[in-house]
Amino acid sequence: MKELQIGVVGLGAIGREHVKRLTERITGCRVVAVSEVNQEVGRKVAEQYGAKFYEDGEELINSPEVEAVMVTTWDPAHAQYVMASIKAGKYVFCEKPLATEVAECEEIIKAEEAFGKRIVQVGFMRRFDPGYVELKKTIEEGKIGLPLIVHACHRNMTHEATMTSEMSIKNSGVHEIDVLRWLLDDDYVSGQVVLPRQSSISAKEGLQDPQIMMLRTKKGICIDVEISQSSGYGYDIQCEVVGDLGTAKLPDPPRVITKTDCTKASGIMPGWETRFIEAYNIEMQDWVDTVLADETPHGASAWDGYMACLTATILGECRAEGGTSKEITLPEKPEFYN
Repeated sequence: MKELQIGVVGLGAIGREHVKRLTERITGCRVVAVSEVNQEVGRKVAEQYGAKFYEDGEELINSPEVEAVMVTTWDPAHAQYVMASIKAGKYVFCEKPLATEVAECEEIIKAEEAFGKRIVQVGFMRRFDPGYVELKKTIEEGKIGLPLIVHACHRNMTHEATMTSEMSIKNSGVHEIDVLRWLLDDDYVSGQVVLPRQSSISAKEGLQDPQIMMLRTKKGICIDVEISQSSGYGYDIQCEVVGDLGTAKLPDPPRVITKTDCTKASGIMPGWETRFIEAYNIEMQDWVDTVLADETPHGASAWDGYMACLTATILGECRAEGGTSKEITLPEKPEFYN
């Protein structure tokens, strides 16, 4: 059986997780090359998994032994390596975001269109999460009637020291921006960010937290998403869709319920690594299978990555301007991405 030979650029936390996942859980592939600016880390990972280490990410991408590329660098470098992959004519899986700037996303779209084939997939793993998949099916089958309102929240137990008010939307809220657009099969027309009373924990660090994203879609669906970087109790992802015939709610991950000392309790996931482990596995296996078959990737496209970046950027402007509401004017979707 043929194995897809993958090169991974970037070996931070999620990069190392993906190398491990591709090696231990995903069939039909092998990590043959890795690249990392921290050479000590890079060489250690390369030795651990029997891969070749490259000091330069673009050299890895252009290596004949690498058939497909995974980009898991820090966010500002994503566009550079995606563009290099397109130029090399290789399928590329880019962890979210596709790029940090709207102009970079536009360049990627133009490059992929010019190449003439869709080879870019953006790592919005929630599209593969069984709970979200079931929720989408429920909506599409009309079980709750016409969707009217969506209530969602994205609560992190704590945050990295590098977290900023802008990143709260661009790095955390961007997941909801993408998955809700996919879930409802609808585009956004306006947005706003509301700042409620701020957490005393985050305020000490100069972080505006929590934030509430407000979005309206073309069909008139109203969405509110609470983003918290310091919930203090766990990693909590919620989503409820209110229709004119009923409601549908994203299930919590199954956890054992204990009853002891007159108390009933169940655990809460500590972070994204455990909460979406199944989604990552499904997403990665699907990508490998699709690339081996030389088919169009099933996950989020470069266009989806562009839509998420554009929406997050506009919402960031709303927050910076003190909660103003802005129109989200979208360009016409190219036929290439239909």
